Amino acid sequence: MRIIAHFDMDAFFASIEERDNERFRGMPVVVGADPRGGNGRGVVSTANYRAREYGIHSAQPISIAWRLSDAAKRQGKPAAIFMGVNMEKYSTVSERVMATIQKHIPMIEEAGIDEAYGDLSFADSYAKAEAICKKIKTEIKKEEKLTISVGIAPNKFIAKIASGIKKPDGLAVIKENEVEEFLAPLSVRQIPGVGPKTEILLQRKRIKLVKDLKKFSREELIEWLGKWGSDLYDKARGRDDSPVVEEYIPKSVGEEETFLEDSKDPGFVSERLLALGQEAFRRFKKSGFKSFNTITIKVRFSDFETKTHSSTFSKPTAALSALRFEILRLLLPFLDKRKNPRGKAIRLIGVRLEKLS
Repeated sequence: MRIIAHFDMDAFFASIEERDNERFRGMPVVVGADPRGGNGRGVVSTANYRAREYGIHSAQPISIAWRLSDAAKRQGKPAAIFMGVNMEKYSTVSERVMATIQKHIPMIEEAGIDEAYGDLSFADSYAKAEAICKKIKTEIKKEEKLTISVGIAPNKFIAKIASGIKKPDGLAVIKENEVEEFLAPLSVRQIPGVGPKTEILLQRKRIKLVKDLKKFSREELIEWLGKWGSDLYDKARGRDDSPVVEEYIPKSVGEEETFLEDSKDPGFVSERLLALGQEAFRRFKKSGFKSFNTITIKVRFSDFETKTHSSTFSKPTAALSALRFEILRLLLPFLDKRKNPRGKAIRLIGVRLEKLS
């Protein structure tokens, strides 16, 4: 019997800040870019559940989060507390949480700083698997003063959805014979990988729920969505054979920055992109990788149009000089008419090292 658990920390960054600052407890807390009084240019990294009641959520522009907080304040509610990201602290807590999970489940896959999969097939029953997960939840709450939500299911796909349905501090068990019934009433957007564009396309076909999706054949979904359509056909039926992989290997290392003001200054943009490249290179070396083979830069213009440009070396490299040269070569077309014919100002830049080995 295959039994998989998905562990997902609740509002991880914000919960740590709330735990560590007594005056924040019970208050709406937002971790992310500097809001600059509503003029900030970055995004929300994490919002605690009190802040979410205001409509604030992760990946939201920080300026919108500030306005939502201000609107709540005008209604007599407490204004949100905005915090910068302290990744070193969050990583240290994450290491301890993962160690607690692994103490009870030998094979785990770290899927990110705040989530992991665990293979509980050794438990031989859902009852025993649930008991193990309850023990893990109790230990994390006692040791870290933080909560974690858990989904237990026959595969990673269902476990991930299950961990989110009773947040925060939830635990959901979906047995093999319950999978399709569990999925049927869910919005297709709840399927991992279904983004806004796919959702809009499916809605045009009058597909809003997973049970609607099941009415269509694999061939029809492939015709609309390509290979992803075939994957979606299987997901609508709760199928997923992907294994729990013990070692989490990042596929890329990257950095990006949103400017305080849109810029057309080639010198400034180049200097900031090189600085981001330097930081990405530092993280690449610290992670223990030996080489990278592809560099991708990202440029977002003042009108939010976003473009990327990549370059792959003939053979893998680990040279900072090669990285710096390639970054500038990729950037130059965005500073002239080749990739920026209307001479738009730049709002955000980023660089990513890919195909790590």
